[in-house]
Amino acid sequence: MPASSIRSTLSRQWELLKFLPARPPGVTAQLLAKRLDEAGFRVSKRTIERDLVELSQLFPLQCNDKGTPYGWYWTPGATAELPGLTVGEALTLRMVEDSLRPLLPGFMLKSLEPRFAQAHQKLQALGPEVPAARWINKIASVPPELSLLAPVIDEVLLEQIQQALLDDRQLHCNYFAAHSNKLRELVLNPLALIQRGNITYLAAIAEPYEDVRLYAIHRFQDAATLDTYSRRPQDFQLDDYIASGALQFNCPGAGQIALHAWVSESLARQLSETPLSTDMQLEPEDEGYRLTATVQDSWQLRWWLLSQTGAIAVRKPLTLQKELLRQMEAGLELYRDLMAPISPTTPVNKLDQASF
Repeated sequence: MPASSIRSTLSRQWELLKFLPARPPGVTAQLLAKRLDEAGFRVSKRTIERDLVELSQLFPLQCNDKGTPYGWYWTPGATAELPGLTVGEALTLRMVEDSLRPLLPGFMLKSLEPRFAQAHQKLQALGPEVPAARWINKIASVPPELSLLAPVIDEVLLEQIQQALLDDRQLHCNYFAAHSNKLRELVLNPLALIQRGNITYLAAIAEPYEDVRLYAIHRFQDAATLDTYSRRPQDFQLDDYIASGALQFNCPGAGQIALHAWVSESLARQLSETPLSTDMQLEPEDEGYRLTATVQDSWQLRWWLLSQTGAIAVRKPLTLQKELLRQMEAGLELYRDLMAPISPTTPVNKLDQASF
């Protein structure tokens, strides 16, 4: 028998053992065949029956033959816990591996490394014969926006941050604040790790302040766990914090706003499928639609509005409208400077020197 067929048979029988209950009346061969089919192993009921007879000679299995159809189960008192991964478990580990790595503490991640490796090996070995093992090659998750490369994160530094969060200890660090372009020495009270796209953030309170802020992990220059316990607000709940729109980078003191805008027909079609909010409304008007929606007043909203230039025009709030106009005018000035007629005082390579 070819090596690939042997692997497939062993894996099928291993899955079969995991499906068996620990007590009578047991599970029938017909139901086991259905479960194996769902797991990617398409075999007949007769094959399952032969497998069960063979496995009962090696494992403490029993058949409830008091009535038909027969039910198979583990002998009472025998362990039904088996090492190894099912195909479904291997697929799950492969799908979540990249997302888990920046969020799990180092010691937990190390304990999972053998499982990750086993998941890779199992799917690769079974791929030629088991359709379910090839599922990982038929699915993908991609961000809708421009895909940027993930920043480099120091693993040792990440472990320090994770340990402080796990132990509820304060964190002493040097952090590069991008908005001020300065390195700041901080004592942080860690509250949560949050993955947003390809960037991992630490939600924390900096001493001696009270507000929760986000700190990008890749901007930490160093970090050390202190012996002092961190301050955690009694009313802080991670789900509530995310629901508040904090990960949209809210404007200072901002909440929700009523957005009124004109949108093009093509953008209206897109928004009808993926609305901005639960109360969003689109009403036809001249050469487009009137949009109303309650949204979070955030930088994320502004980035989206600017990305839809030409397909949307904000009417209210007027402050938001004017802010967007200023940004678009500043952008136009950059292009006007680049496209200015070449003169004796204008460098010939001005366009080549431009950097965005």
